[in-house]
Amino acid sequence: MIRRLNLKKANVARSNTIRDYNRQIVLNYIREEGPISRADIARATALQRSTVSLIVDELSKHGLVQEVYGESSGGRPPRLLSLKTAGAIALGIDLGEKRISIGACDLSGRVSDHEDFPTSKDHRKTLSRIIEVSRKYIDKHGGSIEGIGLSVPGLVESWDGGVIMIPHLDWKETDISRLLTEATGLPVRIENDANAAAFAELWLGRPEISNVSHLVAFLIQEGIGTGIVFDGQIYRGKDGTAGEFGHMTIGSGAPSLCSAGDNSCWEAFASETACRARYSNFSGSKSGNTSFAEIIDLALDGDEKALKALKDTAQYIGLGIANVVQGLSPELSIVAGEIVRAWPLVGDEIVNAAESAVCQDHPKVNVIPSTLGPRPTFKGALSLVLADKFASVSLS
Repeated sequence: MIRRLNLKKANVARSNTIRDYNRQIVLNYIREEGPISRADIARATALQRSTVSLIVDELSKHGLVQEVYGESSGGRPPRLLSLKTAGAIALGIDLGEKRISIGACDLSGRVSDHEDFPTSKDHRKTLSRIIEVSRKYIDKHGGSIEGIGLSVPGLVESWDGGVIMIPHLDWKETDISRLLTEATGLPVRIENDANAAAFAELWLGRPEISNVSHLVAFLIQEGIGTGIVFDGQIYRGKDGTAGEFGHMTIGSGAPSLCSAGDNSCWEAFASETACRARYSNFSGSKSGNTSFAEIIDLALDGDEKALKALKDTAQYIGLGIANVVQGLSPELSIVAGEIVRAWPLVGDEIVNAAESAVCQDHPKVNVIPSTLGPRPTFKGALSLVLADKFASVSLS
């Protein structure tokens, strides 16, 4: 399909642009297929072997790739290429509604350090603690960290680092990216948490996802966020507010309220908050102190009230997914968050509810659980830095 060219944003392809693009291709082949030989890269990319060797030498000189020996079939073992993973390169910060996760990873995404601490609703206290821990990791790794990725549960202006609003923390107009850069001297990439989770699926998720061009990541937490990927890129829409499907109307009289105080939104029916409210009603407890993680634990241990709360919530998760799939027709829908731990109990309910709600069985529904654990947004924060590294390889 031919795309309309935006002449205001078009860049002329100069010789250095072509070299940078070829470096990007080679580095990504090594990332996804390594260990791999120069000859295999040349065959796969149709680049000259001499060009591949020159690019590999440049990447090696800048500490991005290394030579390793493969298995010998009788003669000299082959020399193969892999990412050079010695040393942390990225710092990820996941600013959660209740807890903050900070950690470092190498070029492959392997986490080397990590710690959590509670989130304060006072953004000054929270920022002070984030800066303190970030500096500790930067100093620990001796200057190898090149950037910071920040995942935030709210509306952000990712292009200039601004936070518009974090509803569950009542933060507004917080310039956290600039303050982090001033405190650490490192560039900061900021993203909405659902978009960050989608990024993580593309960069650190199961291998088959790397070839998917269109997907939606559904982040089920106290609210519901959706990260939309079109043609391998995060879709943000005008003003960066795309993906707020948690506030689409799907009924009335939900067991809880959404972050805006409405009881007709999807997240009022299908979020962790909604599940906790259901369990509170079923168990006769009006305090609502049982956490979502505890409800999952109870259900896994056979508690019928906890299981019913989860399954009723799963029905609404599936219904909302169907609405999004009906409108966007993604290749893949990925459910992320703590709910994934209960997938053996509720996975069928989510999938069946989604499939039955799609009109005339079209488009097809393909729903899978995330494999990134209970905090995919932390992996997403790291992915923001890694994506920049692999998407723009200029060594000048």
